[in-house]
Amino acid sequence: MTSTRIPLAGVIGSPIAHSRSPLLHAHWLRTYSIRGHYIPMDVDENDLERVLRTLPAMGFVGVNVTVPHKERVMAFADQITDRATLIGAANTLIFRNAGSIFADNTDGYGFIENLRSGAPNWCAEAGPALVLGAGGASRAVITALIDAGVPEVILSNRTRLRAERLREDFGHRIRVIDWVQAGSTVKEAALLVNTTSLGMTGQPELSVQLDGLHSGTVVTDLVYSPLQTNLLVAARNVGCVTVDGLGMLLFQAVPGFERWFGTRPEIDEATRAAALK
Repeated sequence: MTSTRIPLAGVIGSPIAHSRSPLLHAHWLRTYSIRGHYIPMDVDENDLERVLRTLPAMGFVGVNVTVPHKERVMAFADQITDRATLIGAANTLIFRNAGSIFADNTDGYGFIENLRSGAPNWCAEAGPALVLGAGGASRAVITALIDAGVPEVILSNRTRLRAERLREDFGHRIRVIDWVQAGSTVKEAALLVNTTSLGMTGQPELSVQLDGLHSGTVVTDLVYSPLQTNLLVAARNVGCVTVDGLGMLLFQAVPGFERWFGTRPEIDEATRAAALK
């Protein structure tokens, strides 16, 4: 017997049963022969602070955070990274000595790494990025694109006011257009990113006209259920390089796993297969 505690991690949200993160982390724990566990936890908003304060005493080294808690956990963190502050949300928490909470956001990192992996010839400086949606995922994507050197982000959201608020936060490199203009603007974009839930299983389809797509456009969709959305199918049919959304889920998980369990996992076909089980 040993007195060393087995490290525990997990994902908190509500609902949480749909999350693929437990499949992903369980695969890595097996692959690298690590004694640890990763647990899904359905946590009500009213219980969030109490749960976060209790987990370190139970042996948890950290957790991932998903909807609807990504913004609220920021209030309980003792230290917050600059990128999480800019995005206004955290998806990765690390529990330190005496239960202090370190908050980070790795969604933007996951997005860029997935994009570079799936479209290795993509160049940030090649031209504008058209981003559809102005929710929390959009904030992470925009932050990553600006950091990567994209000259302009053209932002369109069904509710224009939300897009205008993002422009206030990010400044002159954001150009807001009405949702009805998105289709006619597609031809300007070197990169098209769907950050909305449109096209996801059980949701309405993306209503943007795609006539302006051409083979020089890189198209990526954050939706990964289905893995090949109608947006990606339409883009591939005109010769675009397409990148599905599963890789963002995989890559965003890498920094947290490394901090919690001491091993930096690799993304390979076995990893993708494990997350799709």
